[in-house]
Amino acid sequence: MTSSTKTYLEQALEDGLAKITGEGKTQRIHYIAADHSERYSDPEEKVRAEFWAELIYKYEYRPERIGFEVKVERRTPDDKADLVIYADDEMKDRYFVFECKRPDISDAEFAQAIEQACGNRASLGAKYAGAIAGLTRRLLRFDDPKKFPSGERQRNRIADIPLRYGKPPSSRFFKGGVRYEFGKLVKASDLPAIPREALRSAIRKCHQTLWEGGRRSPIAAFGEFCKLVFVKHRDEKDPDRHDGVPYEFQTREDETPEQLAARIYRLYDIEKSADPTVFEGKINVDPLILAQCVEHLEAISLDRTELDTKGVAFEEFMGGFFKGDFGQYFTPRELIAFAVEILNPERKDTVLDPACGSGGFLLYALDHVRREADRKKKPGTIEHFQYWHDFAEKNLFGIEINEELARVAKMNMIIHDDGHTNIVGHDALDLFKAPPPKMDADGRLIAPPPRTYLGDHNEGIKPGRFDLILTNPPFGSVIKRTEKAEGYLEQFELRNFLSKSATGSEPDESEKGEQDAKRGAKAVKDRASIKTEILFLERVHSFLKPGTGRVAIVLPDGILTNSSLQGVRDWLLDHFQLLAVVSLPQFAFAHYDAGVKASIVFMRRLAEDEVVSDDAPIFMALAENIGYDATGRKTFAVTPVSETSEKEKVEILSSDLFDYRVTYEWSTTNPKKPDWSERHREIIPDTGLVAQWRAFQKDPTSFFV
Repeated sequence: MTSSTKTYLEQALEDGLAKITGEGKTQRIHYIAADHSERYSDPEEKVRAEFWAELIYKYEYRPERIGFEVKVERRTPDDKADLVIYADDEMKDRYFVFECKRPDISDAEFAQAIEQACGNRASLGAKYAGAIAGLTRRLLRFDDPKKFPSGERQRNRIADIPLRYGKPPSSRFFKGGVRYEFGKLVKASDLPAIPREALRSAIRKCHQTLWEGGRRSPIAAFGEFCKLVFVKHRDEKDPDRHDGVPYEFQTREDETPEQLAARIYRLYDIEKSADPTVFEGKINVDPLILAQCVEHLEAISLDRTELDTKGVAFEEFMGGFFKGDFGQYFTPRELIAFAVEILNPERKDTVLDPACGSGGFLLYALDHVRREADRKKKPGTIEHFQYWHDFAEKNLFGIEINEELARVAKMNMIIHDDGHTNIVGHDALDLFKAPPPKMDADGRLIAPPPRTYLGDHNEGIKPGRFDLILTNPPFGSVIKRTEKAEGYLEQFELRNFLSKSATGSEPDESEKGEQDAKRGAKAVKDRASIKTEILFLERVHSFLKPGTGRVAIVLPDGILTNSSLQGVRDWLLDHFQLLAVVSLPQFAFAHYDAGVKASIVFMRRLAEDEVVSDDAPIFMALAENIGYDATGRKTFAVTPVSETSEKEKVEILSSDLFDYRVTYEWSTTNPKKPDWSERHREIIPDTGLVAQWRAFQKDPTSFFV
């Protein structure tokens, strides 16, 4: 076996079994024992090289018995098998035939690779055939022609490659890296942590498989993908699985897609019944499609793969997805990161996003506390884990009115090591509890119709509970009293601080009295409709701890400037201390189908009877370069730090908000255009407006002329 810090290919290069010469497009790999050389810049060759080394070090096949580009008899003149394992030193007895493809091929291309491998196997007379495309692989047996005829593709699957010409194992992955054989524990494979590019490829392929070329909508495919990731993660974390026991989320020996699907359906039902808040409904994926998804995901440990790797891979995938289908629910990560840095959450803080979408603010708050754990506790220790995991599990809360998005947020939290039980799928503006019953004309109680209220979902979500709120509430939509249950709008005090024009129509002469609302006076009558962002201001206030609770909220500039909303501003200043206002460019949300001019507003809820002096300092800033433009193109000022050609580079990316330190790795996922791919990023403390805010907090006098 290789050391834990080296890949199989790196070990082979170190041991002199292969060597790489040249650079860039002229780079070549030389397989010494086979006396064979190929262009190494080809993505398919990279797959073959790593798999060749795996055959040697993991499955213990001698390099002298592995052939490259083996000519196939009785087929087209130039038809060759990528790799062939021989059972004899004379290399006459063909044992296993493989076809190797680049990691990102489509399902149709992979099916062609399987047919090519099987055709080559039949011509060469081997017992086994396999297709390898990065982490996705399918292995088939033909060692018993009566039981497994040459045309069979389903009932003859094997779970893994036999060790040294032995019997194929019943499963590929076993907990603890051991399995039972004749009552004894022998070496086996456990699920590995994987690099980000491999995870990105697996996620993308799985979603494409579920999309089925348009038969299923992207949103529906994403929902099914979340269910499978949920099952996969829970299977890895099963506390009742002992060392030597195989994982459930994988293909087993001689297992049909129908049998595999039945097991995955059963796993999902068990987990859904144990945790019914995560998903609703069954897995709506046919067995053949489900089996392909398992092929894409089975060789990944979501649990062992680093949080940074998972975070960047899933965020990139969902970022691209939400820009198209759920753009209005997605806050760009630069703005999320900035708001989190300003509020600076600590592990004891209770944090809420009442419009959490896919969970971006919550995940960045978690990452902020995790970096604090890195500074205060030794990584890898139980103290380090508990420091941030207790925060994730007990202190992060989210509310999302869209049920599909609430499930995405839960899945996102699960992937980042839990906290999902505190994500609630409900309207954050709803009544906390049922109103008291009324009496009819005869004095009998009239009970309200049965339904759930906001407070019914999670006992932790209640007024006055939260230290910090980070949120980007929905803009522009109007809530009408006629569309809501009785008492819904009546619970909000702010309905009394609006002029008629604040709800979408200008007042006429007969309503001049209501213009007093511009000066903070109460309106003559309640509004029958109110914009959501106004109601969210009052709901945020009710959630925060009096005197200490702070909020970062994205607000349309109309709330800050429109004369018709002076009453709202007066209410805000009566209930909050305004800490900072950071004005964003017009295009801040344009790339996500929302072109409203907005600002990020930071406030503290006042204690009862607390009054803020008129000369209390307020941090005001204009952010022009926020790291991207209206098209989504990055606009950071780039300062190179270090670079190792086609391996790794580090850069500092600067914007008005803050500076990032970003580490990239060289990626050949796109064979036509290899490029740098982000591996890790971290905010550099005390840079940009974050640094100015810190200085302002210590002494605001230098900011005033």
